[in-house]
Amino acid sequence: MKKLLILGAGAGGTMIATKMRKKLSEREWEITIIDRDLTHHYQAGWLFVPFSIYTLKDCERPKKAFIPRGVEFVQDTIINVDPEKKVVTCENSKHTYDWIIMSTGCRIAPEEVDGLMDDWHGDVHDFYTPNGAVALEKQLKQFKKGRLVHHICESPIKCPVAPLEFVYMADWYFTKMGVRDDIEIELVTPLTGAFTKPVGARILGELCDKKNIKVTTNYVVDSVDPERKVIESVMGDEIDYDLLVSIPPNFGAQYVVDSDIGNEVGFMETDKGTLKSKRWENMYILGDGTNVPTSKAGSVAHFEADVVAENLMADLTGSDHYHHFDGHSTCFILTGYEKASLIDFSYDVEPLPGMFPLPGIGPCELLAESHINYWGKLMFKWVYFNLMLKGHDLPFEPNMYLHGKDTSLMRKK
Repeated sequence: MKKLLILGAGAGGTMIATKMRKKLSEREWEITIIDRDLTHHYQAGWLFVPFSIYTLKDCERPKKAFIPRGVEFVQDTIINVDPEKKVVTCENSKHTYDWIIMSTGCRIAPEEVDGLMDDWHGDVHDFYTPNGAVALEKQLKQFKKGRLVHHICESPIKCPVAPLEFVYMADWYFTKMGVRDDIEIELVTPLTGAFTKPVGARILGELCDKKNIKVTTNYVVDSVDPERKVIESVMGDEIDYDLLVSIPPNFGAQYVVDSDIGNEVGFMETDKGTLKSKRWENMYILGDGTNVPTSKAGSVAHFEADVVAENLMADLTGSDHYHHFDGHSTCFILTGYEKASLIDFSYDVEPLPGMFPLPGIGPCELLAESHINYWGKLMFKWVYFNLMLKGHDLPFEPNMYLHGKDTSLMRKK
């Protein structure tokens, strides 16, 4: 009996387990998925919690509900991966494998910034963890006046549009609460603009201006002084705050660092086309733990899972028919007032204005606010739990770009 081992039962791991169980004979292949947690989190929903749109329970389901028949689920904490011996060591078990798929995502590391943890969940908050989102909800209800600063410590981060969504939603939330005139909102980013791509940065930055949200760019945070309530940059500049909402550095899983199979912060060297490990033959990497130059987001994990499934089968059958991931990412961006924007891009195609086909919802307008986009975002939680994780095909797939004239002309060239 051959063994396929999948590390991580988040979005990527669950989807690839479902896909591979359909492709591999149960008489020939044993599939095991390992995760330390029994609860599956819809991480995109955590952004809704501080604004009292979702509760934490709205974003949680038992992981076993999505693990298909014929896949063994092991709840354990991974300690070490030895790719030479093809052995994974956990706290309570050991597992050998013929092929392995790494999908344990990434985590926030607030301890890496001096002073950031000194007032953690006091006047310094996050929404990248369940507990952080709940604590921030309580804080926002009490915040009536002062400076709200939202800062990104460094890139890459999970869901690079989340900082924009947060400040847009904060503008809406405080307006609804009748205190917006007494609150300054500032987004502080190490990027050169409001977003990573030029056209998107310009349009989304203009929306910040429209909503009276200050954007401070090229600001690399060095430390936080909670007593004086300031963040200091590596250049010595200071920004004061009354409430600080932080996106700390994002690192890969700790066992990746401890096993010396990734870089110094735990991301793994991944071929950006095939999604195969650049260091070991019998390994694929999927989701937020890769170092490929695209977003760390659920839609990306979905698109990557299709590629990994096809390429692993090519390896197992001796075929040279490899698929190549193009970096496809699709993200709704909440903008408040029951509206949202939408971006769609890849390695080579940046977000551009136009229309996006979404059967049953759209067409949805790209890089423009609309009510349809907002309800599309809300409906996506249902799609995620009821379709994506169960391995169903979605109405939007890689290379399905309809950005309008600008993109069409560029792709024809």
